[in-house]
Amino acid sequence: MTDRAYCYCEDITRYKRLSTKTVYVGDVPMGSGYPVRIQSMTNTNTADADATVKQIKKIADQGADLVRMTTRTIKEAENLQAIKTQLLNEGCRIPLVADVHFNPRIAETAAKLVEKVRINPGNYALKNSQKGEFKEIEENFTRLIEICKNNQTAIRIGVNHGSLSQRIMDQFGDTPKGMVESAMEFLRICNKHDFHQVVISLKSSNTRVMVQANRLMVHNMLREGMVYPLHLGVTEAGEGEDGRIKSAVGIGSLLADGIGDTVRVSLTEAPEKEIPVATTLVNHFTRLKNHSPIQKIQQIPVNPFEYSKRETKPVKNIGGSNAPVVIADISDSIQGSSSTNQINWQGKEPDFFFSEDVPGQSFDSTIPFILPYDKWLEANLSSVSYPVFSSVKNFLKAQNKSETLNFIKIQSDKLDFIDQLTNIKNAVLILSATNENFVASQRRFLFELINNQVKTPVILHQSYCEDNLENLQIKTSADLGPIFVDGLGEGMFIQNTGAITEPELTNLALGILQASRIRIFKTEFISCPGCGRTQFNLEKAVKKVRERLGHLKGLKIAVMGCVVNGPGEMADADYGYVGAGKGKVFLYKNKQLVKKNIPEEQAIDELIGLIKDNGDWKE
Repeated sequence: MTDRAYCYCEDITRYKRLSTKTVYVGDVPMGSGYPVRIQSMTNTNTADADATVKQIKKIADQGADLVRMTTRTIKEAENLQAIKTQLLNEGCRIPLVADVHFNPRIAETAAKLVEKVRINPGNYALKNSQKGEFKEIEENFTRLIEICKNNQTAIRIGVNHGSLSQRIMDQFGDTPKGMVESAMEFLRICNKHDFHQVVISLKSSNTRVMVQANRLMVHNMLREGMVYPLHLGVTEAGEGEDGRIKSAVGIGSLLADGIGDTVRVSLTEAPEKEIPVATTLVNHFTRLKNHSPIQKIQQIPVNPFEYSKRETKPVKNIGGSNAPVVIADISDSIQGSSSTNQINWQGKEPDFFFSEDVPGQSFDSTIPFILPYDKWLEANLSSVSYPVFSSVKNFLKAQNKSETLNFIKIQSDKLDFIDQLTNIKNAVLILSATNENFVASQRRFLFELINNQVKTPVILHQSYCEDNLENLQIKTSADLGPIFVDGLGEGMFIQNTGAITEPELTNLALGILQASRIRIFKTEFISCPGCGRTQFNLEKAVKKVRERLGHLKGLKIAVMGCVVNGPGEMADADYGYVGAGKGKVFLYKNKQLVKKNIPEEQAIDELIGLIKDNGDWKE
């Protein structure tokens, strides 16, 4: 990168993996130079070797490179040997990872038996923050390091946004900087003791926080000369399309810049279903290894470690303080139709329609149309319509323009027109990437607008050819989401030639904007994938909560499997529904525990009552 003050990757205009140390998890090497490794986590009881082995084999059969298991007790840690032996006897050699919270002794036991141990720095803290606390933390962690050295076991230092120690919170708050410092403390201990088989993760259910924390982590590691592999994941991403979109936005924002050496997509679904999603996402960026060159940029005009929306001049409802808009192409849908009301938008209508041709005289729509300039000139619509010009040149020479809103198509390599944009009023750019590296080419163009003080709003446009909706969700979220995570876009226009409907494309665009935290159009559900700590059917619980509370636009509602991780990992949720044992649920308002041990069959009604009591319920 040219701008060393904001250095967090090898090159923002060329896809290149970040150069890190190599870490071995068993016989699987990890780090730059090696493929991005894909993993998942079991949701079985680790004390049940048969069930755990069966699920591990399902995950391995889907193509995972390693598998993690909840390890809650010394007994479960000791049972790892039985699981490992049974797997080997059945011909499965996949490396195993023990996930440990709270008790360092459990991690020390597990480290003698498996290839990698995950610890959470926040769980090493003393119950009461006090002077000299870190010295005791270092002593406890050093014991684990020595055991890992002797057994060739790797360590993942796994920081979660919602489980920082009070000592870190007191110094840095609940921030990306706090997450990074929590990890760096433990990384420095590893270096002090000459232990380098270390992987780092910084996770959050908030994609902005997750992206900023990982970038800042790389920046600090580069500055201190110790760059270790990174494990990427958006924690508690949820299920279905929401989980896939949110994961692709967060993880994709980092993979796009060559950051990330292993990936776990956290879905509230059977763990083996995570592997195809992660594989599609990783492959989407791996294909860019030899993409065509993109001109370098000399100055990064934004701070990549903090969110800041690009300043633009509003043109009608686009740009300025307005939320990003969504355009839907209904060119095919209007043929033979008299109304867009015949399209089932399921309450998620776009802000503008685009059509290659003029609808018939009887065509009725309350949503404004965007038409090619020549079609706009001949149009006589009852609804409002606006022209789209094929180039800046054609816009400038046109005698007839809309007095309020014009659209101009532009390609990301057409930088020679930037100086002419400064004085253009009442126009919005529709930007298409000319390079297969969509993120880098569109971001570079937007950076040049900022550097040249051009405040024209920009709508990001990309075309695809997909018949599989899940693949499109992953690819589009990874291509366009990173731009919005950084506050650089004023709208989205997705086109696709394939068996995917316009309502599905519109819903996808809105989903990307919500996952990027820039336009909220529905309830956000934060839910964990479940693990051995979960003692109720999490998938069914999420479905029931979604059915009853899915109309509460703007609220963030968490459905978590246990009280061990749940309260911390639902860091910014408004309300929480958290498993507390067999058939029992705890209810939270923000991070505050409000009701304990609610019978599961009553819990949703009690949660609704809690939301009503706080004035957040809507019929």
